[in-house]
Amino acid sequence: MELRTDLALEKREILGKNEPEGVESCEFTEGEVNFTKIRVLNKKGSEALGKPVGTYITAEIPRLTKNPINDEETIESIAKQLRSLLPAEGAVLVAGLGNTDITPDAVGPKSVSMVLATRHIDKSLSEEIGLGELRSVAGFVPGVLGRTGLEAAESVKGIAKTVSPSAVIVVDALAARRLSRLGTTVQLSDTGIIPGSGVGNARKEITERSVGIPVVSVGIPTVVDVETLVNDLTGSKSNIPKESRNMIITPREIDIVIERASELIGMAINKALQPNISVDEMMMLVGN
Repeated sequence: MELRTDLALEKREILGKNEPEGVESCEFTEGEVNFTKIRVLNKKGSEALGKPVGTYITAEIPRLTKNPINDEETIESIAKQLRSLLPAEGAVLVAGLGNTDITPDAVGPKSVSMVLATRHIDKSLSEEIGLGELRSVAGFVPGVLGRTGLEAAESVKGIAKTVSPSAVIVVDALAARRLSRLGTTVQLSDTGIIPGSGVGNARKEITERSVGIPVVSVGIPTVVDVETLVNDLTGSKSNIPKESRNMIITPREIDIVIERASELIGMAINKALQPNISVDEMMMLVGN
């Protein structure tokens, strides 16, 4: 059985201590955040890790349920790594994937609500109100296929044609292998995303290949597949009743996790794109 996870870090852990051919990794710490950067270099590395060629940066953060305020140092450190994956200039489109009616799946839309949209603000106005020169940013929520009749990938591609951004940032909820990863891990990647793949409902990919411009994904694990969890803990899935095998598990404090994760991700995106505005100023600008 393949253990279902969206995290490159967990894929790497499954392989053991030896670094597979075509994969490089390093670890470093900034403040209270532990980072692991994994680079999949070629086809062999991709096949070994089960992830596309590219860079995956995992930030292990203090548990969100115990930390009501996302401190500026944590936001800055994640923003710095996100900035390293983005083009230095040009407009950016931020898309929040997911379903706001399903709490574990709402982190994408809620994160976008925390992003400062600036595409409609001209240079003279931003300077007049004391914000200086702002990078052009647009944000939107594609919605879900069952309601809109549109794949998120189609919506992102269509909006990108109008906005003409230098890159797209997609935010989505992820699936993890371990319960301890929920609400404690943020993954950044320059390989885009396949929405729903972590919970067995894969949709059309949102990648540079499909959109035509760089796509950076940001996500936080909110669920664990029950088969993956039981197999990971016991080495067997034989004791799982058949009717329970499609279930997913999420923390009982999931409302708090989503609220704080959305604030963290939204503010990190803001700091990555508008580094001259402080977190406190940004919180006021987005109405929080």
